[in-house]
Amino acid sequence: MNQLNEFEQPIGDALPDWQPRPFPERVVLDGQYCRLEPLTTDHAAALFQAHQLAGDSRSWTWLMREPERNETEFRAWVASVSTLRDPLHFAVIDKRSNAPVGSLSLMRIDEKNGVMEVGSVHFSPLLTRTPASTEAQWLLMRYAFETLGYRRYEWKCNSLNEPSRQAALRLGFQYEGRFRQALVCKGHNRDTDWFSIIDSEWPQVDRALQRWLAADNFTTDGKQRHALSSLRA
Repeated sequence: MNQLNEFEQPIGDALPDWQPRPFPERVVLDGQYCRLEPLTTDHAAALFQAHQLAGDSRSWTWLMREPERNETEFRAWVASVSTLRDPLHFAVIDKRSNAPVGSLSLMRIDEKNGVMEVGSVHFSPLLTRTPASTEAQWLLMRYAFETLGYRRYEWKCNSLNEPSRQAALRLGFQYEGRFRQALVCKGHNRDTDWFSIIDSEWPQVDRALQRWLAADNFTTDGKQRHALSSLRA
Protein backbone atom coordinates (compact mmCIF):
# COMPACT_ATOMS: atom_id res chain seq x y z
CA MET A 1 0.00 0.00 0.00
CA ASN A 2 1.26 3.48 -0.88
CA GLN A 3 2.24 5.88 1.87
CA LEU A 4 0.29 9.13 2.18
CA ASN A 5 1.71 12.59 2.69
CA GLU A 6 0.28 15.34 4.87
CA PHE A 7 -2.28 16.13 2.16
CA GLU A 8 -3.50 12.51 2.07
CA GLN A 9 -1.93 12.09 -1.35
CA PRO A 10 -0.38 8.71 -2.18
CA ILE A 11 3.40 8.76 -2.51
CA GLY A 12 6.02 6.06 -3.03
CA ASP A 13 7.71 4.09 -0.29
CA ALA A 14 10.28 6.10 1.64
CA LEU A 15 13.95 5.26 0.98
CA PRO A 16 15.63 7.07 3.89
CA ASP A 17 18.98 5.29 3.48
CA TRP A 18 19.25 5.54 -0.31
CA GLN A 19 22.53 6.83 -1.69
CA PRO A 20 23.66 7.17 -5.32
CA ARG A 21 25.37 3.98 -6.46
CA PRO A 22 28.94 3.55 -7.73
CA PHE A 23 29.49 3.92 -11.44
CA PRO A 24 30.40 0.64 -13.20
CA GLU A 25 34.11 0.15 -13.75
CA ARG A 26 36.28 -1.64 -16.29
CA VAL A 27 36.45 -4.87 -14.36
CA VAL A 28 36.91 -8.51 -15.30
CA LEU A 29 33.94 -10.71 -14.37
CA ASP A 30 34.85 -14.38 -14.20
CA GLY A 31 32.44 -17.29 -14.64
CA GLN A 32 32.52 -21.03 -15.21
CA TYR A 33 32.06 -20.95 -18.99
CA CYS A 34 33.16 -17.44 -19.88
CA ARG A 35 34.59 -14.24 -18.51
CA LEU A 36 33.84 -10.65 -19.36
CA GLU A 37 36.70 -8.27 -20.09
CA PRO A 38 36.52 -4.57 -20.96
CA LEU A 39 36.44 -4.47 -24.76
CA THR A 40 39.70 -3.28 -26.35
CA THR A 41 41.31 -3.37 -29.77
CA ASP A 42 43.20 -6.47 -28.61
CA HIS A 43 39.91 -8.34 -29.06
CA ALA A 44 39.11 -6.89 -32.49
CA ALA A 45 40.73 -9.38 -34.88
CA ALA A 46 39.44 -12.57 -33.23
CA LEU A 47 36.01 -11.08 -32.57
CA PHE A 48 35.65 -9.94 -36.17
CA GLN A 49 36.56 -13.44 -37.37
CA ALA A 50 34.05 -15.00 -34.95
CA HIS A 51 31.27 -12.87 -36.43
CA GLN A 52 32.29 -13.91 -39.96
CA LEU A 53 31.30 -17.49 -39.12
CA ALA A 54 27.66 -16.42 -39.36
CA GLY A 55 27.80 -16.48 -43.15
CA ASP A 56 25.36 -13.57 -43.51
CA SER A 57 24.49 -10.32 -41.73
CA ARG A 58 21.12 -11.20 -40.21
CA SER A 59 22.47 -10.75 -36.66
CA TRP A 60 23.04 -7.07 -37.52
CA THR A 61 19.45 -6.35 -38.55
CA TRP A 62 18.38 -4.86 -35.22
CA LEU A 63 21.70 -3.32 -34.22
CA MET A 64 21.97 0.45 -34.44
CA ARG A 65 24.88 0.28 -36.90
CA GLU A 66 25.58 -1.47 -40.18
CA PRO A 67 28.14 -4.32 -40.28
CA GLU A 68 31.74 -3.36 -40.80
CA ARG A 69 33.06 -4.51 -44.17
CA ASN A 70 36.47 -5.66 -42.96
CA GLU A 71 38.67 -6.07 -39.92
CA THR A 72 40.11 -2.57 -40.24
CA GLU A 73 36.66 -0.99 -40.01
CA PHE A 74 35.70 -3.27 -37.13
CA ARG A 75 38.88 -2.39 -35.24
CA ALA A 76 38.10 1.30 -35.76
CA TRP A 77 34.64 0.78 -34.26
CA VAL A 78 36.12 -1.04 -31.26
CA ALA A 79 38.62 1.78 -30.79
CA SER A 80 35.81 4.35 -30.90
CA VAL A 81 33.84 2.69 -28.09
CA SER A 82 36.54 1.12 -25.94
CA THR A 83 37.24 4.27 -23.93
CA LEU A 84 33.61 5.26 -23.32
CA ARG A 85 32.16 5.20 -19.82
CA ASP A 86 28.61 4.87 -21.13
CA PRO A 87 28.07 2.57 -22.94
CA LEU A 88 30.67 0.45 -21.15
CA HIS A 89 31.45 -2.41 -23.53
CA PHE A 90 32.65 -5.88 -22.52
CA ALA A 91 34.06 -8.71 -24.60
CA VAL A 92 32.78 -12.21 -23.83
CA ILE A 93 35.73 -14.61 -23.64
CA ASP A 94 35.11 -18.34 -24.10
CA LYS A 95 37.18 -19.99 -21.36
CA ARG A 96 37.76 -23.13 -23.42
CA SER A 97 39.42 -21.29 -26.31
CA ASN A 98 40.39 -18.11 -24.43
CA ALA A 99 39.07 -16.20 -27.44
CA PRO A 100 36.45 -13.41 -27.69
CA VAL A 101 33.15 -14.69 -29.07
CA GLY A 102 30.77 -11.77 -28.51
CA SER A 103 30.22 -8.46 -26.77
CA LEU A 104 27.62 -6.57 -24.75
CA SER A 105 27.50 -3.39 -22.72
CA LEU A 106 26.14 -1.56 -19.72
CA MET A 107 24.50 1.66 -20.88
CA ARG A 108 22.16 4.50 -19.95
CA ILE A 109 23.81 4.34 -16.54
CA ASP A 110 21.99 6.42 -13.92
CA GLU A 111 23.92 6.07 -10.69
CA LYS A 112 21.76 8.68 -8.91
CA ASN A 113 18.66 6.51 -9.23
CA GLY A 114 20.38 3.11 -9.38
CA VAL A 115 19.29 2.23 -12.92
CA MET A 116 21.21 0.78 -15.84
CA GLU A 117 20.51 -1.11 -19.06
CA VAL A 118 22.18 -4.03 -20.78
CA GLY A 119 22.50 -3.38 -24.49
CA SER A 120 24.57 -3.64 -27.67
CA VAL A 121 24.34 -7.42 -27.31
CA HIS A 122 26.06 -9.02 -30.30
CA PHE A 123 26.98 -12.70 -29.99
CA SER A 124 28.79 -14.68 -32.68
CA PRO A 125 27.75 -18.22 -33.71
CA LEU A 126 30.43 -19.48 -31.29
CA LEU A 127 28.43 -18.03 -28.39
CA THR A 128 24.74 -18.09 -29.29
CA ARG A 129 22.61 -20.79 -27.66
CA THR A 130 25.43 -21.92 -25.35
CA PRO A 131 25.64 -21.90 -21.55
CA ALA A 132 28.25 -19.15 -21.87
CA SER A 133 25.74 -16.82 -23.54
CA THR A 134 23.42 -17.11 -20.54
CA GLU A 135 26.31 -16.85 -18.09
CA ALA A 136 27.54 -13.64 -19.73
CA GLN A 137 24.16 -12.04 -19.03
CA TRP A 138 24.13 -13.39 -15.47
CA LEU A 139 27.62 -12.03 -14.75
CA LEU A 140 26.55 -8.50 -15.68
CA MET A 141 23.29 -8.79 -13.71
CA ARG A 142 25.17 -9.95 -10.63
CA TYR A 143 27.65 -7.11 -10.98
CA ALA A 144 24.80 -4.59 -11.20
CA PHE A 145 22.71 -5.88 -8.31
CA GLU A 146 25.21 -7.39 -5.88
CA THR A 147 28.47 -5.50 -6.39
CA LEU A 148 27.07 -2.06 -7.25
CA GLY A 149 23.68 -2.24 -5.51
CA TYR A 150 21.52 -0.96 -8.38
CA ARG A 151 17.73 -1.07 -7.99
CA ARG A 152 16.69 -1.59 -11.62
CA TYR A 153 18.24 -3.38 -14.59
CA GLU A 154 16.69 -2.77 -18.01
CA TRP A 155 16.49 -4.51 -21.39
CA LYS A 156 15.15 -2.68 -24.44
CA CYS A 157 14.75 -3.93 -27.98
CA ASN A 158 13.04 -3.33 -31.28
CA SER A 159 9.49 -4.60 -30.85
CA LEU A 160 9.94 -6.66 -34.04
CA ASN A 161 13.06 -8.38 -32.68
CA GLU A 162 11.33 -11.52 -31.42
CA PRO A 163 14.55 -13.37 -30.50
CA SER A 164 15.54 -10.47 -28.23
CA ARG A 165 12.07 -10.30 -26.69
CA GLN A 166 12.12 -14.02 -25.95
CA ALA A 167 15.65 -13.83 -24.56
CA ALA A 168 14.60 -11.13 -22.10
CA LEU A 169 11.62 -13.14 -20.89
CA ARG A 170 13.69 -16.32 -20.63
CA LEU A 171 16.28 -14.58 -18.46
CA GLY A 172 13.62 -13.34 -16.06
CA PHE A 173 12.95 -9.79 -17.23
CA GLN A 174 9.40 -8.48 -16.86
CA TYR A 175 7.72 -6.89 -19.90
CA GLU A 176 6.68 -3.30 -19.14
CA GLY A 177 5.31 -1.92 -22.39
CA ARG A 178 5.94 -0.53 -25.84
CA PHE A 179 7.20 2.95 -26.70
CA ARG A 180 5.68 3.64 -30.11
CA GLN A 181 7.74 5.42 -32.78
CA ALA A 182 10.59 5.74 -30.32
CA LEU A 183 13.39 5.84 -32.90
CA VAL A 184 14.25 6.07 -36.57
CA CYS A 185 16.77 3.28 -37.13
CA LYS A 186 18.46 2.71 -40.48
CA GLY A 187 15.66 4.60 -42.22
CA HIS A 188 12.86 2.59 -40.59
CA ASN A 189 10.48 3.22 -37.72
CA ARG A 190 11.33 1.48 -34.48
CA ASP A 191 8.88 0.80 -31.68
CA THR A 192 10.83 -0.11 -28.55
CA ASP A 193 9.78 -2.75 -26.01
CA TRP A 194 10.89 -2.24 -22.41
CA PHE A 195 11.72 -4.99 -19.91
CA SER A 196 13.26 -4.85 -16.45
CA ILE A 197 14.38 -6.76 -13.38
CA ILE A 198 14.22 -4.90 -10.05
CA ASP A 199 16.23 -5.63 -6.94
CA SER A 200 13.40 -7.40 -5.11
CA GLU A 201 13.12 -9.86 -8.03
CA TRP A 202 16.83 -10.47 -8.35
CA PRO A 203 17.19 -13.25 -5.71
CA GLN A 204 14.66 -15.48 -7.50
CA VAL A 205 16.14 -14.68 -10.93
CA ASP A 206 19.63 -15.36 -9.58
CA ARG A 207 18.70 -18.71 -8.04
CA ALA A 208 17.15 -19.94 -11.28
CA LEU A 209 20.11 -18.83 -13.38
CA GLN A 210 22.61 -20.48 -11.05
CA ARG A 211 20.62 -23.72 -11.05
CA TRP A 212 20.42 -23.66 -14.86
CA LEU A 213 24.15 -22.95 -15.22
CA ALA A 214 25.15 -25.75 -12.84
CA ALA A 215 27.17 -28.53 -14.47
CA ASP A 216 24.64 -31.20 -13.47
CA ASN A 217 21.94 -29.46 -15.53
CA PHE A 218 23.66 -30.58 -18.73
CA THR A 219 24.10 -33.99 -20.29
CA THR A 220 27.49 -35.20 -21.44
CA ASP A 221 26.70 -33.92 -24.95
CA GLY A 222 25.80 -30.47 -23.63
CA LYS A 223 22.00 -30.60 -23.70
CA GLN A 224 20.06 -28.95 -20.89
CA ARG A 225 18.13 -31.20 -18.51
CA HIS A 226 15.81 -28.44 -17.29
CA ALA A 227 14.70 -25.28 -19.08
CA LEU A 228 15.42 -22.00 -17.33
CA SER A 229 11.74 -21.10 -17.24
CA SER A 230 10.90 -24.31 -15.37
CA LEU A 231 13.59 -23.65 -12.76
CA ARG A 232 12.30 -20.13 -12.18
CA ALA A 233 8.74 -21.42 -11.75
